[in-house]
Amino acid sequence: MQTTNLPHSFLRTIPNTLDALTLPSIQWGGFTPRNFYSEVAKLSMDVPEVVVNRLPQYVRALRQLLEEGSDIVSSQLLGQTLQMTPAQIRKDLSYFGRFGKQGRGYNVRYLVNELQDILQLDHEWNIAVVGVGRLGRAIISYPGFSPEGFKVVAAFDSDARQVGLSIGGLIVQSIDELPGTVRQKGIQIGIVAVPAAQAGEVVDRITNCGIRAILNYAPVNPLVPSEVKVRNIDPVLSLQSMTYYLR
Repeated sequence: MQTTNLPHSFLRTIPNTLDALTLPSIQWGGFTPRNFYSEVAKLSMDVPEVVVNRLPQYVRALRQLLEEGSDIVSSQLLGQTLQMTPAQIRKDLSYFGRFGKQGRGYNVRYLVNELQDILQLDHEWNIAVVGVGRLGRAIISYPGFSPEGFKVVAAFDSDARQVGLSIGGLIVQSIDELPGTVRQKGIQIGIVAVPAAQAGEVVDRITNCGIRAILNYAPVNPLVPSEVKVRNIDPVLSLQSMTYYLR
């Protein structure tokens, strides 16, 4: 079937009534009503990173509202819950489509499902942890990943004394086994929990395996190719910024 590629700016303006369509054979440049918003999210290269970072907060708040039995939520109530302005919430959501109607608010179940689809939270994501010191061990043993679809499936270290140990049900492997294990287990996300001096080399090894998402706990900002996304987590920097407010 011949398809027509629609401009991205146009795709974002199509109302969410597309989801009511029941013609799975219809395609707009490879899009279908069922996968419309997830595909828009993938192509929305102009979505600010700060907006993407807020989406999980929306998902968490909406899930809580569902548990409380709420069917409809206004941007004002959602803003109060998240300590954000209603205008900011409406602007954030507008990057991905039209989810609500003026004066009627948002359908909670519909909105949470769409945001989960945009974030691809309906997938199970396999994770490798590199570095099994105290921090790495805590990450491997953390029980909060699995319920959200994140599964730590491999652990690596360069220290021969750590290789072969069992941590959280995983056998620690040599860092040299990283490429083969990434391919074998379909690992998509890497978590770096090594000292700063080793972080650059470890990140290079991870990206060379084709992994494009890295959560970095080392106190450095590694250089990576443009297609790789790194989240740097440094509690010390966060504490240092907080002390500004303790004057």
